[in-house]
Amino acid sequence: MAAIGFIGLGNMGGPMARNLVKAGHALKVFDLSEKAVAGLVEAGATKAATAADAAKNVEFVVTMLPAGEHVRSVYLGDKGLIAVADKGTLFIDSSTIDVPSARDVIAAADAAGMVMIDAPVSGGVGGAEAGTLTFMVGGIDAAFAAARPVLEKMGKNIFHAGGAGNGQVAKVCNNMILGISMIAVSEAFALGEKLGLDAQTLFDISSTASGQCWSMTSYCPVPGPVPTSPANRDYQPGFSAAMMLKDLRLAQDASRTARAPTPLGAQAAQLYALMEASGHDGLDFSGIIKMIKGEI
Repeated sequence: MAAIGFIGLGNMGGPMARNLVKAGHALKVFDLSEKAVAGLVEAGATKAATAADAAKNVEFVVTMLPAGEHVRSVYLGDKGLIAVADKGTLFIDSSTIDVPSARDVIAAADAAGMVMIDAPVSGGVGGAEAGTLTFMVGGIDAAFAAARPVLEKMGKNIFHAGGAGNGQVAKVCNNMILGISMIAVSEAFALGEKLGLDAQTLFDISSTASGQCWSMTSYCPVPGPVPTSPANRDYQPGFSAAMMLKDLRLAQDASRTARAPTPLGAQAAQLYALMEASGHDGLDFSGIIKMIKGEI
């Protein structure tokens, strides 16, 4: 059993923290939402008065925060986690943020004699609840090895992507592929419908042919073929359109930083931005087919 501080109990962080409690770890938790904290306390965690308090007298600190600015604010400065935590504490940041922020904060931890990894996740709220997330980890080998037993209580697939910030690189590349492929699959189903092809028939063919991809076989954007797809729950968000837009924008930021053009990624970001501007960012990202079909 390890002593762990957990900061950020939102849609993803809350279930992740619960799985650590279920695994027998001693958790101190902090979030700006009193309701979220109360839920974890009821599950067996201990309430921390502040983020800094959550990082004291623990072996690991896990953070799940909205953006790079929040990660910088929480970790850096005289009162930040790096300054207040005990020497030897391992920081695990599972936020999805920009690559420069991840690398800067890890560098600050290293300069202070602390150890930190970036470990963003893929798998959505369902994966967080089931403990089947995929972790993409950036950091030194020793830190990855030390963090792995904790990560394995929250995820099924744990990958070491390389040095500091490479977890974020892997995340934005993966989700850019996802955002683009979901649009392609949605366009295909919309075209098939217009031309009189049954959705199930198209699925049966493409799911076993060259059009096969995760967006087709696991997250099919039309009702029917994949019972677990949000399309069969009126596109209620497990991974919202707003979250996909965030990831696509991070991919574009990375593209500009690396001077590596990603024109399809840029087009995908624009389409999801239109969806948000239309007031439908509360849909699951698979609901992009509604926009393609002109239903929203």
